[in-house]
Amino acid sequence: MGKSRLEAFSDGVIAVIITIMVLELKVPHGAEPADLLEAAPTFLSYVLSFVFVAIYWNNHHHMLATVERVNGGMLWANLHLLFWLSLVPFATAWMAEHPLTTWPTLLYGFILVMAALAYTILQNAVICLHGQQSLLASAVGSDLKGKASIVCYLVAIGAAFRWPWLSLVLYVAVACLWLVPDRRIERVVHGDGQGR
Repeated sequence: MGKSRLEAFSDGVIAVIITIMVLELKVPHGAEPADLLEAAPTFLSYVLSFVFVAIYWNNHHHMLATVERVNGGMLWANLHLLFWLSLVPFATAWMAEHPLTTWPTLLYGFILVMAALAYTILQNAVICLHGQQSLLASAVGSDLKGKASIVCYLVAIGAAFRWPWLSLVLYVAVACLWLVPDRRIERVVHGDGQGR
C-alpha cells in the first residue's frame, strides 16, 4: 500500500479538527473593542491548540516524507494519533470556558501527552517497518525533544492540581520548543547530514 491515502486522510482529519476549534470562537456581545476581552480566554486557548495541531501536521508531513511503504500497524498507529488529536477541540473549549482551573487544564495536558505518545508509537511503527538504518531512524536519533515534551506534559498534569497557571506555562513552553524549526528529517531526506 502507498502512503498517499494515509496522507490525504490525515490531512482531512486535521483540517476538520482546526475547523471545529475555530467554530468555538464566539462573537462578542458588544461592539466595542473592550468587548473583545470577553473572548480572550477562548481565543488564547484556540491559538495554543492551533499551534499544537499545526506542529503535529508539520511533523507528520515530514515523517511521511521518509516512508516508502505502509502496513497495517502504521495505519492503526496513525488512527491512534488522530483519535487523540480529535479530542483537542473538546479540551480546548472546556479550558476556554473555565480558564486556570484544575480539571480542564489537566484534561488538556492528558490529551497532549497521549497525542505525544501516539506520535511516538507511529514514529516507532515507521522505523520498525523500514529498519534501524532508515531515513526516519537516522533523523530522529535519540529524540530528546520528543522525550522532553512528554516529561513536560507529565509535570504540567501534576501541577494542574495546585498551580494550573504553571501547567499552561509548560504547555506554551513545549509549543515554543517545537516552533523552532526541526530540520532533522529534512537534512536526512535531502542528504545534508545525520539527525541528532
